[in-house]
Formats: sequence, C-alpha cells, structure tokens
Amino acid sequence: MAIQENVLTRNSRLNQIEVLNGASCALRIYTGAQPADCSQANSGTLLATILLPADWMGDAAAGAKALAGVWSVAASGGAAATPGHFRLYNSQATMDGTTCFMQGSCGIGSGDISFNGTITSGQTVTISAFTLNEANA
Repeated sequence: MAIQENVLTRNSRLNQIEVLNGASCALRIYTGAQPADCSQANSGTLLATILLPADWMGDAAAGAKALAGVWSVAASGGAAATPGHFRLYNSQATMDGTTCFMQGSCGIGSGDISFNGTITSGQTVTISAFTLNEANA
C-alpha cells in the first residue's frame, strides 16, 4: 500500500515553496532539454525572463497550487525558437536571485508549461496556466 497524506499536509508542503524561495521569483524559459537537476548550469538559449508577481502562486487547495497574478514579459531570445525547459530562481529581494529551485519541461502543446508556438524576440510571452500537484493523496 502506498503512503498517503491528508489534504492539510499536502497543502502545507506546497505552500512552503514560496516560504523557502521567496514571494517574488524569476521564471526563465530556455531552448533545449533541461539540465539533469537544479544544481547544474543553465543549458540552451534564454528566450525570456519573467519577473513573477509578489505571491506568484495561490494558496494550495485540495493538494494543488496554481499560479497567481499575471506572468508575462516581452521575449528577448532573438529568432523564433521552440521553448524546451524552464527554471525558477529564488527571490532577488531576499536571496541571491541566482539559485534555481525548480525546473521542468515546456514545449509547443506539451510539457509542464505549454506554449502555442515558438518564441521570438519582442513577442509577448504570457503563462496562463501552471499548477503544482502534491503526491501521496
């Protein structure tokens, strides 16, 4: 039988992400495959950096935590390129602003963050859906 946690425990674990990494973080979108883990150097070409709003994730409910506010910026990556992965960096106001604490896949119609096409310099990039789910339900 698998380990199970109640909703309160799962929500508390999710809400700790902002407590540990700051309420204002940076989301960076890159081309190519994500590095093996968050401690590895960046890979690919940086397409966009979105400075997330304070309190960038809503309060967890039912073991899930979704984005809050507007996640949008004009891209800076040059010619049209396919997004491949993203990295989240801790709050520049409270930490060093260079520590990756989460990464995941992205792509056109797929990945942890899904885009509807390539990203070109000057294009507005908006993330409209991003949800973290806590396991062990």
